[in-house]
Amino acid sequence: MKIMANTSSRALRLLSLLQARQYWPGAELAERLGVSARTLRRDVDRLRELGYPVQAHPGVDGGYRLAAGAALPPLVVDDEEAVALAVGLQLAAQDSVGHGPVAEAAARALAKVTQVMPPRLRRQVEAVAAMTQAVTWDGSGVSVAPGVLARTALACRDAERVRFGYTAASGERTGRHVEPHRLVALDRRWYLVGYDLDRQGWRTFRLDRFAEPPAATGARFRPRQLPGGNAAQFVRRTIATAPATYEVEVEVAGEGRAVRDKIGRWATVTELGPGRCLVRMVPTDSLDWPTIALGAIGMDFRVISPRELTDRMREWGQRFARAAVTSAHEG
Repeated sequence: MKIMANTSSRALRLLSLLQARQYWPGAELAERLGVSARTLRRDVDRLRELGYPVQAHPGVDGGYRLAAGAALPPLVVDDEEAVALAVGLQLAAQDSVGHGPVAEAAARALAKVTQVMPPRLRRQVEAVAAMTQAVTWDGSGVSVAPGVLARTALACRDAERVRFGYTAASGERTGRHVEPHRLVALDRRWYLVGYDLDRQGWRTFRLDRFAEPPAATGARFRPRQLPGGNAAQFVRRTIATAPATYEVEVEVAGEGRAVRDKIGRWATVTELGPGRCLVRMVPTDSLDWPTIALGAIGMDFRVISPRELTDRMREWGQRFARAAVTSAHEG
């Protein structure tokens, strides 16, 4: 996947260079791209396969140019890049703190970029844009597969029932049969609001907990009336009423066996290499006991998630530091 993404990015840069200048000597163009002459020829061939009229001029000083006056075909992006591009522009355009020049420019850019995409990608991008409600957004630490996002958006738009594997906060894995309604981008998470057919009720699902992209069933449905009518408000209410659950993950500078001896019954320990291990604690609604447990192992560690654990540890550290100073003065 990384090789494909690098090739696609290089093709975009090559196209940009060819548009910026009437003619490029082959050696100079290869140097600008940081590739060999052979790789440059392959990239040119790829652009031609996609319909870009790149002309080659042979000889010692040979080079490349775009045919004059040619109408350029669709944008060179793959499915994941197209969805990521649409998501970035959509969130910038909808951001609750961005209704100014940046938000307006993002909305215009989204419209322009969508128009030059192939129909298949355009359908995915338009579905994501139409089916997403962005409330507040901080994309740090979020890992949602573009395929999950795109297929869920399409199912929402097409009113098509889906099935997917879902992992709850407790770690329990279940199969879900859902009538998808809307996507909501809230803080650091993506949510699907939908009607769970097996449980006969409205539910919210975090997209990062999907085991794989939802499978379309081919069964269409007549959309139900969402209580309150607003998907973003429904997600907020659901989060507010649900008990907070944290999934603690840290990297410890120590041998896995020693860590297991200390906190093995409360965590899963995976060796990462000599003197390093990954610790995943059982889901909890309190960050105090993970702080105590990690302090008790007597080893250095780095918090991977959640972000709130770092804040809690900072509070504990400040409290202990004050206690140490007070005790020293009194002594």
